[in-house]
Amino acid sequence: MQIRKHFRFEAAHVLPYHLGKCARVHGHSYRLEVAVRGPLQSDGPARGMIEDFDTIKSVVRTHVVDVLDHQHLNEIIENPTAEHIVMWAWRALEPHLRGLDELVLWETANSCAVLRASDFGPTAR
Repeated sequence: MQIRKHFRFEAAHVLPYHLGKCARVHGHSYRLEVAVRGPLQSDGPARGMIEDFDTIKSVVRTHVVDVLDHQHLNEIIENPTAEHIVMWAWRALEPHLRGLDELVLWETANSCAVLRASDFGPTAR
């Protein structure tokens, strides 16, 4: 089973290798979808859940949203394309979020980058 939680943050960036207008500083209202996969927990405070949504919220805010929100992403991530940002977020979350299964980073309403645990090969789990 999989559960998802959505987050938002605002950030600016420049795509230094882009030949169009994205080579100039500009910003986005990013939306990050975080998916966690696993069995239902059979005991403890998250009994009957894969993970408590409050735990996911705390981890994602601490390790991604609070770090990137209202920042110039080039100061944090080299060549901050949507693909590089979602990879950065995965590396930031994976040690802290058991069962991380998928991240979807929406840069605009129509454009996103998706990274799944399966993208790392069969030994990723």
